[in-house]
Amino acid sequence: MVAILPFLLCLQSEVKMTTIRQFSHIALALLALTGRVTMLGISRWTGQGGSYRTVQRFFATVLPWAALFWRFFHTHLFHKDDLYILAGDETVVSKAGKHTYGLDRFFASLAGKPIPGLAFFSLSLISTKQRRSFPVALEQVVHTREERAAAKAKTKTKAKTASPKRKGGRPKGSTTKAKTDVVLNPELTRISTLILALLTRIGSLLSLTYLVLDGHFGTNAALQMALRCNMQLISKLRSDSALFLPYDGPYAGHGPHRIYGDKLNPGAIPERFVRQSSVANQIETRIYQLTARHQSFAQALNVVVIVKTNLTSQTQAHVILFSSDLELSCELLMDYYCLRFQLEFTFRDAKQHWGLEDFMNTTPTAVTNAANLSLFMVNLTERVMQDIRPGQPDMSVLDLKAYCRGAKYIEEVIKLLPETPEPVIVERIFSKITGIGRIHALPVDSVPA
Repeated sequence: MVAILPFLLCLQSEVKMTTIRQFSHIALALLALTGRVTMLGISRWTGQGGSYRTVQRFFATVLPWAALFWRFFHTHLFHKDDLYILAGDETVVSKAGKHTYGLDRFFASLAGKPIPGLAFFSLSLISTKQRRSFPVALEQVVHTREERAAAKAKTKTKAKTASPKRKGGRPKGSTTKAKTDVVLNPELTRISTLILALLTRIGSLLSLTYLVLDGHFGTNAALQMALRCNMQLISKLRSDSALFLPYDGPYAGHGPHRIYGDKLNPGAIPERFVRQSSVANQIETRIYQLTARHQSFAQALNVVVIVKTNLTSQTQAHVILFSSDLELSCELLMDYYCLRFQLEFTFRDAKQHWGLEDFMNTTPTAVTNAANLSLFMVNLTERVMQDIRPGQPDMSVLDLKAYCRGAKYIEEVIKLLPETPEPVIVERIFSKITGIGRIHALPVDSVPA
């Protein structure tokens, strides 16, 4: 059976040894169980020392999950010679009922509409060399009264009688407001607090420069939030964003200096901004990089426009990526934004294997523990797989679970025998039984004992 307890001993500075033992029992059960991941389901696979009451106590304990994530990553997954970027995203878990803490309606991209459920925002360190995501923080999204009121006002239908059109020009008595003086909304405040806590925990051990967020955060407010955290934002703009080239003409001699030049047309960007061009399957892909301005943003942006043209029909489509770092190359900007999707794989694994979609807890502490446990198992499994991959590079999580399940069956059967078989016989039994349901063959000596 895979030994989990040695990997968790690094957490002794944060939690009691009793909690670590409970954690190891639950982790082993998660590696072996089939069906839904609930407290009752876990208790059926924990064996001695992991009764249902023990599982209940673990889920009722307030745990410093952010510190546990960082301590485990620093001890087992961190590499000094690697380069990491910080990515953040939100995931939605569908839930029925009415009593689960934080239950609300959240937009789910898979469903394409708001659904009743829970939402969690996660921060993840993404390795640019290993190209893997390692979750380091998770917080439940609980809407405040102000957020609910704003959402209700946004979805309210407009009155039939349109309000009279306002006259042109600046309203009387209005004053100029600095675009850098942004009041963060509750969502950005929540994310900013999470980032600052992580940076404080990391200290000088790891230098993080880039924060990668999806197109939902392609706003001036999100950019100012990143800058206040001493990070550079990488995100995506709306495809219909109005971008302007910087003005390089002469001064008019009166009034403020112009900063907005010609408006940028994504379908007709000047050739001097082309960085890459290729044709494949009658689709021409052109990548442009330039410094541009947006009227909603306080400063100039490093913009990368990816334009795809169907050479047969001449139809076009484009994507606009941007960064607040004006020196970042287009290759790295695109690569870092693509790496953000590794965070989606951690959500997939947490839902598919570790119970993020299955848990039935309802209290605040239990919901927090269930969600954080599912993402912590992603990191724990990655550490276990690191010892296996040198001998079996194609090993998957499903193969590991099949192995642990077979090992659990063998252990229980051996306990019933009057005499323990010879080691050679036990090894043959292990190699045969643990291979049931596994896709890739796994040498017995390649799994940590």
